[in-house]
Amino acid sequence: MAEVLLFHHAQGMTSGVREFAEVLRQAGHTVHVPDLFEGRVFDDLDEGVGYAQKVGFGTIIERGVAAADGLHQWLVYAGFSLGVLPAQKLAQTRAGAKGALLFHSCVPVSEFGDVWPQGVPVQVHGMDTDKFFMEEGDVGAARALVKATAGAELFLYPGDRHLFADSSLPSYDAEAAALLTERVLGFLARVK
Repeated sequence: MAEVLLFHHAQGMTSGVREFAEVLRQAGHTVHVPDLFEGRVFDDLDEGVGYAQKVGFGTIIERGVAAADGLHQWLVYAGFSLGVLPAQKLAQTRAGAKGALLFHSCVPVSEFGDVWPQGVPVQVHGMDTDKFFMEEGDVGAARALVKATAGAELFLYPGDRHLFADSSLPSYDAEAAALLTERVLGFLARVK
């Protein structure tokens, strides 16, 4: 079974993020879910993004990197939206990464190095009319990653919701989230 370091999105450690982690645990995986916001949870995405901007995206990334300290290196790194930043950085720069799961976001590989590490599989999941994913460069970064990297997959779901996999938010889409979860569990089952 895989060991996963899962990072929350800009609304914080919501019950939906915790529930997603629990689904992975019930499938037999070990899941760590650090709180990058030190207990803060936001009802509104813009408020959460504002908090992250105030703290600094670099600080959020470094909190995520610090969360990996003390854990062995053979991890799958996963993140929801804002949480993709530390997940992707760790997958690209920390030796021993077993894979990456990037939900609702993807940044250019050049953000954290020159190339995606060889042999590290990755899945990117987003909605095909989500303005954040489609208009802010995420889908382009994901397509470039898939084109340049063996073992990279991009999954687009019909809809315009950003955090569609968080069951505690109004943006939740049960059908898309179920398919995402099925694909994630398949990915984790293949991790050696």
